[in-house]
Amino acid sequence: MRFSYQARNREGEVVSGEFTASNQDEATQQLRRDGLYVMSIEEESGSATSTVPSIFQKRIKRNDIIYLTNQLSVMVDAGVPLANALEGLQKQGDNPTMQAMLKNLQNSVESGEDFSTALMRYPKYFDTTYVNLIKASEASGTMAQMLDRIAIQSRTELETKQKVKGAMMYPAAMLVMCVGVSIFLLIYVFPKLTPMFKSKKIEIPGPTKVMMFLSDALVNQWYLFLIGAVVLVVFFLYGRKQTWGRFALDWFWLNVPVLGPLCRKATIGRSLKTLATTVNAGVPMLDALELCAAVSGNFFYERTWRAVGKEVLAGKQIHEALDGNKLIPATILQMISSGESTGRLGQVLDKVSEYFEREVANTVKSVTSLVEPIMVAVMGGVIGTIALAMLLPIFKLSTGH
Repeated sequence: MRFSYQARNREGEVVSGEFTASNQDEATQQLRRDGLYVMSIEEESGSATSTVPSIFQKRIKRNDIIYLTNQLSVMVDAGVPLANALEGLQKQGDNPTMQAMLKNLQNSVESGEDFSTALMRYPKYFDTTYVNLIKASEASGTMAQMLDRIAIQSRTELETKQKVKGAMMYPAAMLVMCVGVSIFLLIYVFPKLTPMFKSKKIEIPGPTKVMMFLSDALVNQWYLFLIGAVVLVVFFLYGRKQTWGRFALDWFWLNVPVLGPLCRKATIGRSLKTLATTVNAGVPMLDALELCAAVSGNFFYERTWRAVGKEVLAGKQIHEALDGNKLIPATILQMISSGESTGRLGQVLDKVSEYFEREVANTVKSVTSLVEPIMVAVMGGVIGTIALAMLLPIFKLSTGH
């Protein structure tokens, strides 16, 4: 069987390729022996286990995966065999894409394959953290508890993302409204006033000249603005996938006023929650730190956790490896140090991550209340400037100067 894969090497770089193995488990072990950390691995075939759904198929949402995980947890805890649980969920569902995936998972489990190995065929829905936690639970016989923990963690992460997105909705709407009103004034109102200003032969104020120039450019060279917008979008989409683009974008989100602290707390909370879950599940520390880096979603924190992994491999403890790092607050280092010295690192990380979840919720409320007046002031300033530029020549005409 031929497999394609994506993995990270010891330097943290993403590599991909193809190779042959007798089954997926052997393929994974082969990559690990080569010193690679597997991110995704897929069998190259046209079988029903394809991980790329057709564009005409109904999508599987994050909420669907959380519901699936929660239901599996309840059924497995009640003593229902995993294959039967998957079959039952398949019959209950009304999403053809989900039903097909559950059927494939059921067939894999019934054929004797590990559940974690079967899940690896669907990296779009079950990420590396999910798969590794299931693999750890299979080894320890705690699948029901682990499924419940994964469901809770996934739901918490989803709620945090929704809160952050919700906090951004109002500023985004205000920004769109501001841009829309400004464009309307410049392409519809200003062109009607400009001939009158020129015919009266009065000295046109500086702000009005600037707005007349912008108005003329928007009306007569609108295609240049359209081309510029397309170029910017393409540049952004390309750049965010490059190292330099991720560096710039993630630096901006960490340091932008008002939103920066929120992004920092959300990233730290997500990373520590993953580290707590993996440590409590018995995942090896180096793998746990790699997973922690992978889910951080930020270039700088990802680099930090991978550097910690190298230090731990060299014999240091986590708090020693993080000492002096400005991205991690000193209070967290103290808590981690306490957890490592008492052998209760997982429990301590759980408490710290819960604290950051509460902090994110509180910060979202603070940011929302602060951003609203800022956006109102910005919107008023922009539209007021355009209106003032229109009124200044009218004032001159009325006074005869």
